[in-house]
Amino acid sequence: MSKMKSTGIAYLCWLFLGCHYAYLGKWGLQILYWITLGGVGIWAFIDLFLIPSKVNRHNLLIANQIESIEKKEQEESLARNMAMLNAVSNVKHNTQNEIPL
Repeated sequence: MSKMKSTGIAYLCWLFLGCHYAYLGKWGLQILYWITLGGVGIWAFIDLFLIPSKVNRHNLLIANQIESIEKKEQEESLARNMAMLNAVSNVKHNTQNEIPL
C-alpha cells in the first residue's frame, strides 16, 4: 500500500521540479522530459491534464499486484489447512484401526 501515489503530490512534483515521472517510477521518461525541457512546454502542458490518469494507472497496477499476492497467500493458507485436516483424519483413522493387545 505504501507504493500507492497521490495525484496532489504528482501535481506538486510537476509544478515545482518537473519530476512527476520520477515520482511514478518512470525514470526513462523523466530524463527525456528534462532533456527536452518538457517537450519545449508542450509535453508539460499536456501532462497538466494527464497526471490524474497516469497516477490512477500506476495505482491500479499496484492494487492488482496486492490482490494477486493476497490471493496467493489465501490459496497457500487453504492448502496448509487442508493438509493439517488430512493429517489429523489419517491419525484418527490409523488409531481406530489398531488392534488392542
